[in-house]
Amino acid sequence: MFRVLVINPGSTSTKIAVFDDEKEILKETIRHNHADLQQFDKIIDEFNFRVEIIEKTLKAAGIPIDSLKAVVGRGGLLKPIPGGVFAVNEIMLKDLREAQRGEHASNLGAIIAYNIAGTTGIPSFIVDPVVVDEMEDVARLSGHPLLKRISIFHALNQKASARRAAKELKIPYEEGNFIVAHMGGGISIGAHRKGRVIDVNNALNGDGPYSPERSGDLPAGPLVKLCFSGDYTEKEIGKMLKGEGGLKAYLGTADGMEVQNRVKAGDKEAVLVYDGLIYQVAKFIAALSTVLEGKVDGIVLTGGLAYDTYLTSNIGKKVSFIAKVLTYPGEDEMEALRDGALRVLRGEEEPHDYR
Repeated sequence: MFRVLVINPGSTSTKIAVFDDEKEILKETIRHNHADLQQFDKIIDEFNFRVEIIEKTLKAAGIPIDSLKAVVGRGGLLKPIPGGVFAVNEIMLKDLREAQRGEHASNLGAIIAYNIAGTTGIPSFIVDPVVVDEMEDVARLSGHPLLKRISIFHALNQKASARRAAKELKIPYEEGNFIVAHMGGGISIGAHRKGRVIDVNNALNGDGPYSPERSGDLPAGPLVKLCFSGDYTEKEIGKMLKGEGGLKAYLGTADGMEVQNRVKAGDKEAVLVYDGLIYQVAKFIAALSTVLEGKVDGIVLTGGLAYDTYLTSNIGKKVSFIAKVLTYPGEDEMEALRDGALRVLRGEEEPHDYR
């Protein structure tokens, strides 16, 4: 039996879970109030505060740290790396502490994991952070050398969902071809070829379908005119792209449940805009089928929006001619992190070395 501690830091919470193999024996979302976090100038300064709370939570649950076989943390904003499990090392810790690629609460995941694991000499890992980059060179071309396409996407859930689909279809993930659509506040759709995501849209603030709060692809000419119209600041334009685009811009809300209720109630505007999201997701899935030369073993729909059967069934109608459609709602991030650590502990996968 392998007992694994999973740590997933967020901006206002720290999620932890303990598993004995796949069996969950503890899951806690530790909320941090604003006053507690305000005392810290930078995210890295929250390190001791969060470690102490985690240790207290484990102690209260009767789980000694020396009973653990590994600790796995959510990966942060590192340099681009291939997918898989990475052993936490000093180079990784240095990059996360310096935060040259951006400050984010997830940067604390590896640092906390390494600290807790170090007390007993067990390994610490991260799994498939958002910076996973396996894109082929041809997929990086945008149409102008100053505007390079980059890989930022829901790598953890995409990879975990593709592995789940491969298992259901009884083929190794590393030998299959999948198209995975993660649909949440942002939407990322990736072409997985033999274990590598060779093409994916920038789900943070770039291309792809519009989502509950992001604009996705926009007509370039009108966007340029908007930027130089003098009516909007750079910050306001940024908000249009991320935070106040997509469903929020059209319908005044990024709440998927609210939009779905409006659709069920027959709100014609909500139906049109929601169908537009479905249309764009399906179109992007179909486009990626050409990247895989039509050889697609499965299409996977996942993320929070995948709980809605209206959305998944209508996407399915449009793309099921390509391959079988499998639906795995939600994200299951804690389980995905656990599974990565277990693959290493069981000798099924070698951890990568971050350099």
